[in-house]
Amino acid sequence: VLTGEVGTGKTTLCHCLLQQLPDDVDLALILNPKLNSLELLANICDELGIGSYAKKSGLKDFNDLLNKYLLDAHASGRRTVLMIDEAQNLNLDVLEQIRLLTNLETAKTKLLQIVLVGQPELKKLLAREELRQLNQRITARYHLEPLTLEETKHYIHHRLTVSGGDSGIFKKSAIRRVHKWSAGIPRLINILCDRALLGAYANGVKQVTPAIVDQAAKEVLDLQAKPRYRVRLFFFVIVLVAVGLLLVNLFASFHDRETLQVTPPVHAEKSKEIQQFEKPLSLETSVIQPQLEVAGTSDRISSIPLSSVKGDRIESESEKFVDFIANPDYSLSRALAEAMRLWGETVSQGMEVHCDDAEKRGLLCLAEHGSLKELLGFDRPAILEFTLADGQRRHVLLVGMDRGYPIFRSIEGQDIVFPLEEVLGYWQGLFLIVWRTPLDHGMTGIYPYNESTNVLWLRDKLDRIEGHGSLDTDQPQYFDDQLVSRVKRFQKRHGLKADGIVGPKTIIYLQNRAENEDVPKLKHID
Repeated sequence: VLTGEVGTGKTTLCHCLLQQLPDDVDLALILNPKLNSLELLANICDELGIGSYAKKSGLKDFNDLLNKYLLDAHASGRRTVLMIDEAQNLNLDVLEQIRLLTNLETAKTKLLQIVLVGQPELKKLLAREELRQLNQRITARYHLEPLTLEETKHYIHHRLTVSGGDSGIFKKSAIRRVHKWSAGIPRLINILCDRALLGAYANGVKQVTPAIVDQAAKEVLDLQAKPRYRVRLFFFVIVLVAVGLLLVNLFASFHDRETLQVTPPVHAEKSKEIQQFEKPLSLETSVIQPQLEVAGTSDRISSIPLSSVKGDRIESESEKFVDFIANPDYSLSRALAEAMRLWGETVSQGMEVHCDDAEKRGLLCLAEHGSLKELLGFDRPAILEFTLADGQRRHVLLVGMDRGYPIFRSIEGQDIVFPLEEVLGYWQGLFLIVWRTPLDHGMTGIYPYNESTNVLWLRDKLDRIEGHGSLDTDQPQYFDDQLVSRVKRFQKRHGLKADGIVGPKTIIYLQNRAENEDVPKLKHID
């Protein structure tokens, strides 16, 4: 069960999960919970592609169909997940039907994993007496909390960085005001920042100030009733303080004045938020630390002896990653030049290069934002962007992985490894891959229902990957429906967007998995 207030990102997490599903998982996502039991089962069947049911099928028919499908999926090594968004709107009959679905199991395992996503009312709903059987079967619960002030700051900086903007465009005092008005709700943070940026542009200023954020809040939030409420709250607090002082004086009058001791006022401890802005920022306090940790990852990483790294790779025990990327020479230009050299291009030391320069030599830049898993999926050397505490950026070329350790190319041309957990602390998911298109005429895409010689390249790669070898027979240059289906299967198998369009990502994946492609790849040391 996943719960959270409106706007905290529950539905975003659902869609994020959709994009990162393992190949052996089938997901049925229900976005409209205003259904009865029969409609719910029909929707699940539709989502899973179980289309062979009559229009007048009853609950038993649907349950039998689902049970047969789940047994077949389990036998073929596949897992099935049912995810229901806005689950707080489910009625009791439907929740009971969901409980019955949990009974679909073999002697050893459940056939269907169910995820309920909803607002905090969902917790109250599941706590009802009549739903205690369902409530007892829940094995994991998580509640999405609003962002803290520090998290709000990192969130705003991250979105600005991803968009290619200046992460310092919001003053610290403006970020505090954003957090105050939004209460840490990501959706409101987005709306406020968007309107504040528009306000800064309209006023012709280069930084967003607290006054601009206040004006943005007045425009996009319902603040009409708040001033009166604050005045009432102020007078209410004054009355409480006055009554409290009166009671203290009355109590003191019943005691001998000689026994009274005057205690000097104790200043209230400063809030964590104030302390964070008063103390100097450091790299460790200003970066976003990973919130999720895969079980066993830290132990596995720390157990690998650095002394076992040999060859051109050097040990990193004497230098921490924070010190390594502090060197301002780790620029995008330097990393780009190093990546071009991997393609056999000659680039003079100290030469300023950009993606335009790479393009003149037949190379292309592919900028992406994703997880480490997505980055490694490309299996290509990649330039990673790291953000320091003061907002400065560093760019370092990743050339491989050594038993869980990233291998980076240093300025001196040596390959150096660092613990993964250190690296992830400064990486926001931005990376750039230098690649060369294998297609005729420098094309970077092959589109369905078009005809060209590039379609022959696509057919050849798929034939080799699927084990057919290179077919000598003449093949059509037309991108037909059958080829679209083959491309979609390949994309789905490798976690790509299964749209049938052969864009840069799909081209790179096809190149990597074809045995006859001579392209730079990541070094993998097991």
